[in-house]
Amino acid sequence: MRSEKITFTGHDGHALAARLDRPEGAVRAAALFAHCFTCSKDIHAARRIAGRLAARGIAVLRFDFTGLGHSQGEFANTDFSSNVDDLAAAAAWMAEQGMAPKLVIGHSLGGAAAIAASPRIDSLRALVTIGAPAEPRHVLGNLGTALETIRAEGSATVTLEGRDFTIRRGFVEDVAQAELEPALGRLRAALLVLHAPRDMIVGIENAQQIFVAAKHPKSFVTLDDADHLISAPADADYAAEVIAAWSARYLELVPEEAPGDAPEGVVRVAEAEGGRFRQDIVIDGRHQLVADEPAAMGGDDAGPSPYQLLAAALGACTTMTLRMYAGRKDWPLSHVTCDVTHTRCHSADCADGEGKGRIDVFTRALRIGGDLDDEQRARLLEIADRCPVHRTLEAQAVVRTRLAE
Repeated sequence: MRSEKITFTGHDGHALAARLDRPEGAVRAAALFAHCFTCSKDIHAARRIAGRLAARGIAVLRFDFTGLGHSQGEFANTDFSSNVDDLAAAAAWMAEQGMAPKLVIGHSLGGAAAIAASPRIDSLRALVTIGAPAEPRHVLGNLGTALETIRAEGSATVTLEGRDFTIRRGFVEDVAQAELEPALGRLRAALLVLHAPRDMIVGIENAQQIFVAAKHPKSFVTLDDADHLISAPADADYAAEVIAAWSARYLELVPEEAPGDAPEGVVRVAEAEGGRFRQDIVIDGRHQLVADEPAAMGGDDAGPSPYQLLAAALGACTTMTLRMYAGRKDWPLSHVTCDVTHTRCHSADCADGEGKGRIDVFTRALRIGGDLDDEQRARLLEIADRCPVHRTLEAQAVVRTRLAE
């Protein structure tokens, strides 16, 4: 993922700070992320979701609303309507860059703003809300006893997440009048509602109201024990994976062109987060995997290790080869399983390892089901050694490396 600092003009002419997270390859679609009330574009959940989408070829713009984060303007002069206007301005800026957003993701009050802005985003094909309130006025509950002061005196300073914010009467009145049901009823995009049942900030009943008000296609996925900010890395990763998988169904991703000498396309591996071992793997622009190292090796154990992936390739090729052979012979092979283990040993201790020093050893254990006689089973055992990946591992392969343009 390549992250660029971007600025664009917000609803009132102020410069809004943003990050455009681009995929390593071609941009296949574009998405827009709206953060939660008084948060910023740089919270962990936003970064992880953007990274996961970028790995799929989806460029993501995440920005700070007016007066928040690194954006210009005074937060005290903003309200819910201005957030909606900022969101529409962000979508318009993306369209001007040739990346009109097909996917919009809104977290908490940002989710409510995403719903309200949806009629103004013509390119929208899929909308995701994360812990969003069904009614924007829900945010007033965060103001506590200061709410009466704001109504009586026109403004008050409120401490939220350890920071002081000035909230004015205009914000309270605007958010109290905002309604989402009309926009949900007219929504011309697929909807995914993500919500944690134990969310102590925005109750799970909000997810039900949003889901019921929208028309199909719509989906709901629980975030289980996640908190409102999706602050735990495992919860953020789960939300990111769900959004990436779900949205691909609706975005009509532009196919990624492969070099003429690569009939199976490109396997792209990119760091998911700098300084960690976790890797996002995208295969031919269509299939997505994760690789990592176990905790004992300093990784997060978020996916198989490189050698486990290599063992998986050997096992998959073996079972496919047996299936193809049995099919050509019209043999009654009902099921085949291949367990693969990997270790290393010195050539003196390994068969067929003379002169090679320390070598890698892959061991396969085959389970072959079906009404097969002993001769057929023995023949299938021989055929296993003819699978292409087996031959590649035993042969001398050539690996060429160059710096990409």
